[in-house]
Amino acid sequence: MSAEQSPVLLDRADGVATLTLNRPEAMNSLDVATKEQLLAALREAAADPDIRCVVLTGTGRAFCVGQDLKEHVGLLAQDAEALWRTVADHYNPVVELIATMDKPVVAAVNGVAAGAGAAFAFAADLRYVASSAGFNLAFTGIALSCDSGTSWSLPRLVGAAKAKELLFFPRTVGAEESLGLGLATEVVADEELADRVGEVARTLAAGPTLAYGAVRRAMAFSAGHGLTDSLQLEEELMTRTGTSEDHRAAVDAFLAKEKPRFSGR
Repeated sequence: MSAEQSPVLLDRADGVATLTLNRPEAMNSLDVATKEQLLAALREAAADPDIRCVVLTGTGRAFCVGQDLKEHVGLLAQDAEALWRTVADHYNPVVELIATMDKPVVAAVNGVAAGAGAAFAFAADLRYVASSAGFNLAFTGIALSCDSGTSWSLPRLVGAAKAKELLFFPRTVGAEESLGLGLATEVVADEELADRVGEVARTLAAGPTLAYGAVRRAMAFSAGHGLTDSLQLEEELMTRTGTSEDHRAAVDAFLAKEKPRFSGR
């Protein structure tokens, strides 16, 4: 299989890893092969110290419409165990990696993001959304519960009441409405999306990577813990980042009245 035929493309440049879902003919739906390659690519990007920012996007007119229903129907007819095992084997670890790796993750939402595809975007730190794109929480439309961390991420973005509305009455939430609800970080003209996300990703990749990772961990931890425990973790993370090369570089640059240059260490 050539690189162009792979269901997930991984490109590295300027400290940025861009992971592109590459099944445009299937609106980047997730069959087993795609999920396995996406998980492998995320693990590779997360483990590579030279990668300091990760971008997730899609080819064609969709970002990702979630589970490949053609494959799903076939497995359902077989009553195949793999049909439900995929949540634990693929969706859960994909979302956990997106949400917790020690580097920022940006979703470049080039088209519709539905079901698990929307959840993948919600797990990222920032979502730059093309003006023609939107989100659809399609799960109950096919009589399924939500997965891929939707129950965790969606109410934290829009509040519990709005999250239930979007899940009970699935519809495509357009880019501008997504911005108003907090689902989108910024709405960008379709033709400008790649350039805008590239600019943001390069800025993040040149930044204090350990500090970004610490902020991600602190915020995720505090969502499920009380103030005392959250303060304890903040103390630990402050010690970790305070002894980093980047912190020393930032202090030295401040004293010299220069702009700091960060190594990510």
